[in-house]
Amino acid sequence: MLCQKAPGRASAHAHASADSPCGAEEIGITALGELLVDFTDAGETSDGRRLFERNPGGAPANVAVGAARLGVRAAFVGKVGADVNGRFLRGVLEREGVDCTGLITDAACATTLSFVEVSSDGERSFSFARKPGADTQITPSEVAAPAVAGLIARSRVLHVGTLSLTDEPARTATLEALAIARDSGCLVSFDPNYRADLWDGDGEARAQIASVLEFAQLVKLSDAECALACGTSDPKRAAAKLVSAGVPLVAVTLGAQGAYVRCEKGGCLVEAVPGVDVVDTTGAGDAFWAGFLAAFLESGRTPASVGIDDARRFARAGNENAARCIAHRGAM
Repeated sequence: MLCQKAPGRASAHAHASADSPCGAEEIGITALGELLVDFTDAGETSDGRRLFERNPGGAPANVAVGAARLGVRAAFVGKVGADVNGRFLRGVLEREGVDCTGLITDAACATTLSFVEVSSDGERSFSFARKPGADTQITPSEVAAPAVAGLIARSRVLHVGTLSLTDEPARTATLEALAIARDSGCLVSFDPNYRADLWDGDGEARAQIASVLEFAQLVKLSDAECALACGTSDPKRAAAKLVSAGVPLVAVTLGAQGAYVRCEKGGCLVEAVPGVDVVDTTGAGDAFWAGFLAAFLESGRTPASVGIDDARRFARAGNENAARCIAHRGAM
């Protein structure tokens, strides 16, 4: 649980150039973590058998694709299997214009799968096929390889979640990426994206969330994650606690209510886009965060210089992007 200013936090305005390849183009957002297939509930056959639709997913990958669609130069670091699903996912990212320099194919393990059940009101539940999945098998040495480390070092933001922290070697690989970001002046964005079935209890999840918060300047929580990450279920108190601990910019998504944003100068509630016909909420938080980060990057501000009006504008962009997402099937 975060309760004091975290040590070793990267500068909120420094940016690396010494470690970047000469002439290499700056990346707006590099996302690291899971890229997987969501098999989404698609009804039943005429004789009552359940149908599932293959959709690309994985929270960090969703953020990378969402940012790319908004004009941000985006990259992805992760691992898929040498199978039909891995080829499908690589093709999706390449078609979306996401830099796949850091996407590794591993013939020794299968691409992770998630089966998504969608209720009548668009809410979803997940069941993972991941024992182990390729996303958990990325190694610290693969992240530290010059091509991947250079990608992170020339990024303005490194975005991570916690699914890469549930298993080794991906856990240590994520910490390696965070260290590279810290040392190169790259900002760190963090969304816990908590999935209880993938953790050995809340205590381990809390510890791993705290380990990433030590690096982060940009944090997104859902209202359901506030208690786990901050020790309080109240979104305003949770956001204030993070800011007082040294995270300059925080957003808490509130579903149909919109989002609460907090910066060092205060906080505000930003209402959701009204009148949206909800089809599927999968990826809504990722779409929100892609819109938020894209607006933040476009502003040219540092997290510490963001004012309440800026934060409100970023959250409004996030809400608009989330509204587009939930009106369609699939996380991307």
